[in-house]
Amino acid sequence: MNIDKKITNQFNSLLTHVRNSSNNVNCTGSSVMVIHKNKMVIEKYWGKHSKAPTARLIQEDSQFHVASVRKSYIGFAVAYAVHHGFVKSIDDEVTKYLPMKTSESLQYTSIRHLLTHTHGLMETANGTIVREFLSGENWAYRNIGVNLLTQIVKNTTGKTVAQILNEQVFHPLELNETGWHGEYNDKLVEVIRDSDRHWSSHKSEDGDKMNMYVSTRDLAYWGYIHLKQGEIKGKQLIDKELLRLATSLQSPKLIHDDLPQNGFLWFVKDLPAKKTEIGALVPQGSYQILGYTNVAVLVIPKYDTVAVRMFNSFGSPPGNDYLADIRSFGDTVMKCLGEG
Repeated sequence: MNIDKKITNQFNSLLTHVRNSSNNVNCTGSSVMVIHKNKMVIEKYWGKHSKAPTARLIQEDSQFHVASVRKSYIGFAVAYAVHHGFVKSIDDEVTKYLPMKTSESLQYTSIRHLLTHTHGLMETANGTIVREFLSGENWAYRNIGVNLLTQIVKNTTGKTVAQILNEQVFHPLELNETGWHGEYNDKLVEVIRDSDRHWSSHKSEDGDKMNMYVSTRDLAYWGYIHLKQGEIKGKQLIDKELLRLATSLQSPKLIHDDLPQNGFLWFVKDLPAKKTEIGALVPQGSYQILGYTNVAVLVIPKYDTVAVRMFNSFGSPPGNDYLADIRSFGDTVMKCLGEG
């Protein structure tokens, strides 16, 4: 990570918040990291990789299963396809790029709808695609949209999501603790489930499955790359317009104001919305992505700040208000910054 370190006490209350959250979910290890004004100002790790007595301690190179945080990387791959002209417009219908998909349910569904969870599609147990609501008129978090996006990326660019990220980001910026894994190794942190079994793995390493693992420092740097719009220490390493496209508001104008707002799968803070996952104190123009393992990365351009928290829990137990907790995470960051 090409970030200078200057640890301060400014974000101690955020550390307390993350520790308290870790006690409220079924996890064995956690971490928190904040980059503020181009300095790493907090970096803490605690716990172990699993419940095993000999489990490895959580440390700098521990890679957590990031679950739906992977969508921010898929969003980058789609932005890459748009920026380089492989996809002409995100308002093009999905069927233009997936001609083999003949389901009538896909009609009038655009790439914009897939990116902003406003597509209205569902997938049944037998793989049939059905419609839940008209595209662009509501919001629902369904993985079918992400699955279609990964297919569009491959069909249009001739590359997988993983190939694009490896070529454009991971290798040139040396994010060596980020990737999709088909097999476990000792750097990977187990996901703790109620049954004490770890998360079932996928063999595909193409970036199309939920088997992505990232270290805390790599995830913070991923947020930092977006914060700086690809310019790191005076060098434009990733195209600014591509990153701007991925993190700017793309939600259709027809959806209700209180529904979540999205860029290229990132959650974007625009107007106040009752169902947003981003805290009330977090300013307009910020964006966040989070996963079912309670992992989250929050980017606040107005305050030149990236905040990351990592857990290895499988969801939240009954009685733990997940949305309230993640909103409070962002609000606590803002209080550390002297706001609220």
